Amino acid sequence: MPGRLTAPDPGWTTRADVVVIGSGIAGLTAALRLREHVDRVLVVTKDVLAAGSTQWAQGGIAAALGPEDTPAEHELDTLVAGAGACDADAVRVLVTEGPEAVHELIALGAQFDHSPDGALSLTREGGHHRDRIAHAGGDATGAEIQRALIAAVEAAPEIEVIQHALAVDLLLDGPAGEGGGIAGVTLHVMGEGQRDGVGAVHCRAVVLASGGLGQVFSQTTNPAVSTGDGMAIALRAGATLRDLEFVQFHPTVMYLGPDSVGQQPLISEAVRGEGAFLVDFEGRRIMEGVHELADLAPRDVVAKAIMRRMTETGHPHMWLDARHLGGAFWERRFPTILATARSHDIDPVTELIPVAPACHYASGGAATDLWGRTDVPGLYATGEAACSGVHGANRLASNSLLEGLVFSRRIASVLPDELRPWAEPTTDERTPGLVSGAVRPELQEVMSARAGVLRSADGLGDAAGHLEKLTGVPADTPDVASWETTNLLTIAGALVEAAALREETRGSHWREDFPERDDARWAGHFDVRMRDGETTIAFAPSPATDGPA
Repeated sequence: MPGRLTAPDPGWTTRADVVVIGSGIAGLTAALRLREHVDRVLVVTKDVLAAGSTQWAQGGIAAALGPEDTPAEHELDTLVAGAGACDADAVRVLVTEGPEAVHELIALGAQFDHSPDGALSLTREGGHHRDRIAHAGGDATGAEIQRALIAAVEAAPEIEVIQHALAVDLLLDGPAGEGGGIAGVTLHVMGEGQRDGVGAVHCRAVVLASGGLGQVFSQTTNPAVSTGDGMAIALRAGATLRDLEFVQFHPTVMYLGPDSVGQQPLISEAVRGEGAFLVDFEGRRIMEGVHELADLAPRDVVAKAIMRRMTETGHPHMWLDARHLGGAFWERRFPTILATARSHDIDPVTELIPVAPACHYASGGAATDLWGRTDVPGLYATGEAACSGVHGANRLASNSLLEGLVFSRRIASVLPDELRPWAEPTTDERTPGLVSGAVRPELQEVMSARAGVLRSADGLGDAAGHLEKLTGVPADTPDVASWETTNLLTIAGALVEAAALREETRGSHWREDFPERDDARWAGHFDVRMRDGETTIAFAPSPATDGPA
């Protein structure tokens, strides 16, 4: 793969103390916190401020907010869902600092739903043993959080925002992977007046909050902007990527037919939390006898059960039955999902909803410590672009928004004291290259067929060979499509290699040829690094963690 992306020389420059790449809950929280301690914060986002994954979060945000709940119980549920691959210290940070972070979000202006007695309305999702999911607008939690954060950013003169800006590569003050630290970032900006085209922002730190890699697959719940850019940028700059094989496939994504690709409608886990259940074509309950929590089992358990029944019966989807909830309840609790379903000629009030698993969340990303630091000096990561260790092999429902809140706050608490001196970027010796944007559909099809929910050595080997061929299809000219596709191909290749090496089934990583979890061999992480386009992967053993110490 290219050591850096082929791009025109920067035609303009600007400066900021800190550049935040991404405008979801993780990025905007970091920016709002940092602006209190540094002179200038610049937020860059590939589309408009509200275009990322946060606004699509339906279910809510998990935290021990109820009178009978405790951080210790939240911790245990998180560790169990993570299938022995969580960082126990990171999980403890998440659950202990989570309630305060949510209350701070409410103080910022986010309006969550409340019960008639005025208490915060809490519900339950898969893997949780308590009602601890706070929601807004019924099923529009992400949109409400995004609204509140954008309003706060727009009212903060210390924060500059550049929209329609694709981060191309990091600028370093030394060789990538050999101690080179942050000196800036190159951007391609569309429609910003004098800043059109490729430019450079010189800075003292970068916070990656650019989201996930969902567009690696043909069917995903992620928006079109989720092309793994932040992860690929970090990898090319010498940062370690961890746990890429742990990609969560949400079990209940609306099935729109075999030819539907791209972002698919999500049917929130909260629908099952309110009593909906999964059935096959004969009306038999799928989750009965499979797990103690039945339809509210962790997502990997439910996704595997659906896939098994699909394989056994030859059907391309299963069904979610929520008819008994009634029209009034649907209108009040899940108005967004109801409207979306009806737009596809499905009425959940009177009809079964066709569902099948689709790519939903990347538990892996740029490896960080408990304060969001990567191993590139001056580079921090948070949210889905990062691997903080809280999700392990399978993210617990509604922990993602909380992770963005908690770890962005932690980054902002240490970064101002760690700001590096201004440095001039060194001459970039990394080998440039670019893959044609035309290969993206083929890449996505191969990844869905060979590295999706169900994996095997043969399938992953086929995928690796196919991806290698695609690297030989160069782009004619640099453009957004080729930059994004090169990022997708970079991450896809690393993901496939890690999945092939992990010869076990753990959490969201399901190997049909190694169906059992194997702590004796595979308790630990696969770490991917790149040096001028050449990737290496190493296993870092760690004790399996399934419960509090």
